[in-house]
Amino acid sequence: MDYMDSGTRYTPKSDKDWDTNVQFLPASDNKKLEKKKGPGKVGAVIGVVVFAAVVALMTGLLVWHFHFRKDVRNRRMYSGSMRITNQVFEDAYENSNSSEFTALAKQVTSQLKSIYSKSPQLKKYYVGSTVQAFSEGSVIAYYLSEFKVPAGQEPSVDHAMATMEKLVENFQRSMSRPGNSLVVADVVSSALDERLLSTSFSRFFKYAEHTRTNQEGQIQSPGFPNSPYPPNTFIQWQLRADSNYVIKLEFDTMNLEENCKNDFVKLYDSLVAIESRVMEEMCGYYSPSEPLTFLSSGNVMLVTMASNDKKNYPGFRAKVSQIKRGSKSTTCGGQLTGSKGTFSSPNFPNYYPPQTSCQWSITVPTGKAVKVTFKKFLLSEPGQEKVKDCRKDYVEVNGKKLCGEHPVATLTETSQTNTMSVVFSSDSSYVDRGFEATYEAIDIKDPCPKQFQCKTQRCIKTELKCDGWNDCGDMSDELNCKCDAKDIKCKNGLCKPMFWKCDGVNDCGDGTDELDCGGCKSEQFTCKNDKCVSEKNRCDGRDDCGDGSDELDCSRSTDIHCTELTYKCKNNKCISKVNPECDGTTDCEDGSDEENCECGRSKFKMSRIVGGQDTEPGEYPWQVSLHIKGYGHVCGASIISQRWLVTAAHCVQDDGKTKYSQPGTWEAYLGLHTQRKIDSDVVKKNLKRIISHPNYNAYTFDNDIALMELDSPVTYSDYIQPICLPSSQHNFPTASTVWITGWGATREGGFAATILQKAQVRIINPSVCNDLMAGQITSRMFCAGVLTGGVDACQGDSGGPLTSPSGSRNFLAGVVSWGDGCARRNKPGIYTTVTKFRGWIKEKTGV
Repeated sequence: MDYMDSGTRYTPKSDKDWDTNVQFLPASDNKKLEKKKGPGKVGAVIGVVVFAAVVALMTGLLVWHFHFRKDVRNRRMYSGSMRITNQVFEDAYENSNSSEFTALAKQVTSQLKSIYSKSPQLKKYYVGSTVQAFSEGSVIAYYLSEFKVPAGQEPSVDHAMATMEKLVENFQRSMSRPGNSLVVADVVSSALDERLLSTSFSRFFKYAEHTRTNQEGQIQSPGFPNSPYPPNTFIQWQLRADSNYVIKLEFDTMNLEENCKNDFVKLYDSLVAIESRVMEEMCGYYSPSEPLTFLSSGNVMLVTMASNDKKNYPGFRAKVSQIKRGSKSTTCGGQLTGSKGTFSSPNFPNYYPPQTSCQWSITVPTGKAVKVTFKKFLLSEPGQEKVKDCRKDYVEVNGKKLCGEHPVATLTETSQTNTMSVVFSSDSSYVDRGFEATYEAIDIKDPCPKQFQCKTQRCIKTELKCDGWNDCGDMSDELNCKCDAKDIKCKNGLCKPMFWKCDGVNDCGDGTDELDCGGCKSEQFTCKNDKCVSEKNRCDGRDDCGDGSDELDCSRSTDIHCTELTYKCKNNKCISKVNPECDGTTDCEDGSDEENCECGRSKFKMSRIVGGQDTEPGEYPWQVSLHIKGYGHVCGASIISQRWLVTAAHCVQDDGKTKYSQPGTWEAYLGLHTQRKIDSDVVKKNLKRIISHPNYNAYTFDNDIALMELDSPVTYSDYIQPICLPSSQHNFPTASTVWITGWGATREGGFAATILQKAQVRIINPSVCNDLMAGQITSRMFCAGVLTGGVDACQGDSGGPLTSPSGSRNFLAGVVSWGDGCARRNKPGIYTTVTKFRGWIKEKTGV
């Protein structure tokens, strides 16, 4: 069926079918072809015939190759729109079966043919056009045009179509133009997304929805919510609002296959799929807590959905309504006065509409300056991530353009006078969530009272200057510093925390922190036991290191000698690949490295709201909150199966008042995001058993790990999932980035957090950490510190997970154990090493 399944169909004349299968029949009598003393008459005749046949065959092949083959043509589809200025919209134009629609569509297709005839590149390849729809303004026509283009000529046709507006101008100036022809303007044209032309589609659906005032319509994928959407299907919904209204489209569910190359939903600020009018492309599973609300620029919108033949999911559902143009969510800009205030892009924190432009004029009291801080800033488009000149959507502050994504409250602009101009502009394609900003009046002479002012004009606490962390974001707080005796003194003048020394990351920028680390020479390989061997000996089949580490991750991956470092499959054979479990590739002959891999994944596509430490609901579905009955949250834990949790042994040690070792003392809350908010996603469980590690040392915190068995198995959900347990050989390398989560105190001596917090930290060199912690680190502990400073686990986080991302999965690398205070700089957190207890966990739980 043709694309969009509407309008006149154009079936191009197929190229002639040429039979290229030439068969040579065997001779019936081989003796007749035996070699004789002379050719003879019969042989001569046969020779001439064979020669002529070969010449004819070669001639045919050459003719086919140079004449017919070059005429192989590819179908090329372009979508577009044009505004017809000498027509007035009639309601009948909304109905594609009406005589009025048919008559105007015929005029449009006729005129398109005439326009294309003005271009030599387009004229000879043009097949035909169909009008898909009309909308107000005077009348906007939406169309598809088909071309049959010889292979290799596609770029020239694309270029010709890009000049469509000029072709229209030439046509309208032409003396031969009929007097009753349409007068058109605002011509838009682009090549159709090739995925929408897939030959694998077996079903096509087309729907239309016209919303009215005080009316809320609904669109959804076929079968939703009772069954998955059908495979190999293309669907479109043409949405309309009344004139002078815009469409509001609000998704309450979006659950598609993760890969947009397979299944996707695309929104267009149009009634046909024009790529220069695409607003957003979506796939995957979005959390209901993350708003997906879009506004059109005019009174039309197109929703398209495509699926392939595999892995179909529940689909989507969205509400459709209309909003009066000029209402609060569709407008922005104006006069802002006073000492402070806030402003944001239209529809924030939802997606702003395309083709929007607005300006704020900010005026603060005389003698002051204006400081604007962007609390959230999300103006990014596909392919524009590294572009610095802001060619698409942008905010302009006093002539300076800003775009892209910026962490929370790191983007600041200051004026030199008491006025400031802020302009927001979005183009016709791809929208984002926009920005939220505050403005305040500041003293021009002292813009950061009792604080340090960064070159970015951001104000930070004075004590953060020269502490080794880039708090300003541009390093201006770390320049011209005098290093402390305990700091690394970089050759470039920077000071860095000592626990970043020899961690494999060039923190200084000049390599100073990675010098004198006792490492091997450049032509040598560093073994896990720190022995140095020649790089030539790596993967040579011999254990040159003595611990087998020079034979890990070699192409000869199966049937190798088993060591403490190699991964052992269920069949007791070992492989050299490092961390093979649950990586999506079967490495063991028996496939055991990919067994039990339904773990370590958030079901949701995570929010793009950058910065901040609040987690999103369902972001860490293995996180558990352990409550003392009648008291509240005390420790964290991690889900490893439907029955078992992992926590810290120090959480379950009795004291004089409370029997923490008894199951009846505790309640476990699974799926919890906000303390004291027990909604339908949260499951409360009692405990059946607590198993503390028998060798736990309450003085040194060695072997600080415990297991908890639930009184009944929990049912997994979007908010409750297990984390992957690493094999005992799993490697979590020094300097790798990991995450800590919990509801613990957000500062030393402070109150517990209400919303589950997360912090990014980095695994620290064991010997450096042992020095920092005065020799208290055992082989069953490891240290992790912060990348940005002031972040750490704290009281109430104990027992919670230290999560290590690996591909699309997350592994339980550590259990929050102990530390010297909370978030103290140069004092990393200490974690129980889960790999050291993998056998014990398996023995006690079977997991």
